[in-house]
Amino acid sequence: MSNLVATNRPRRSVLYMPGSNARALEKARALAADVVILDLEDAVAPDAKAVAREQVAAAVTAGGFGHREVVVRINGLDTAWGKADLSAVAATGPDVILIPKVNGPGDLLGAGRALAAAGTPGHVRVWAMMETPLAMLNAGAIAAAATDATTRLSGFVMGTNDLAKETGARIVPGRAPMNAWLMTCLAAARAHGLVIIDGVWNEIADEAGFARECAEARDMGFDGKTLIHPNQIAGCNAAFSPAEAEVAWARKIIAAFALPENAAKGALQVEGRMVERLHAEMAARLVAIAEAIDTRKVTG
Repeated sequence: MSNLVATNRPRRSVLYMPGSNARALEKARALAADVVILDLEDAVAPDAKAVAREQVAAAVTAGGFGHREVVVRINGLDTAWGKADLSAVAATGPDVILIPKVNGPGDLLGAGRALAAAGTPGHVRVWAMMETPLAMLNAGAIAAAATDATTRLSGFVMGTNDLAKETGARIVPGRAPMNAWLMTCLAAARAHGLVIIDGVWNEIADEAGFARECAEARDMGFDGKTLIHPNQIAGCNAAFSPAEAEVAWARKIIAAFALPENAAKGALQVEGRMVERLHAEMAARLVAIAEAIDTRKVTG
């Protein structure tokens, strides 16, 4: 899979759905989320793990999720449920398997070998939960594991609640205690062409706080945000969708560099503003995302 293709796919809203809730799994097929994470880990009580595994495997096999990217978060491979999760899910061929508690590249190599041994289809990718102190210290090495095809790595998901638990850092407005970790992971992801999704907003009733944090994550450079309730989808999609003015400006930059007389130029003026070829590359990605979003509005 091309990293460019991977990052141009809209992943604005990434909704966790508990695998033990059959009604929620059915509902996931009709929600406006770009990505659904069918969860076997944190959202599922220990005595419901087996039932959740069966229900998620059946849901992925049945399909019907349309344009929605289907991710399954398994339990850690060092837990009592992880290997059975991987075995059951691997055969169903979701778009992505999300590995929790990744501490270093070795965790991804082990998961990749287990996926290969289980006969997992080649198109299935792996995302890593970045949610431990060791993950923050090893972010660059974890992202670099994407260069080894064994890992199937194509994305990071921030686990900010677990980070708070493990470090004692408080989750406060603006997330100052965590910003260094967030940006370290983002830089590592971008250095290796990975998708990166921000952590969840816990206060479902605080719509203003949620909108603020979505805007912060967008401005940091995240592709989207993980969500814990369907009511958060619309606001998240709006925050991470390119504005009409941004798209119009991007098209002007692309058109300017496409002119024959500008073919050899590395920089030029567009409406009095100096732009470089790197701006044209950024503009092309923004337009591609906007067009993909527009296509979804038409097709549903």
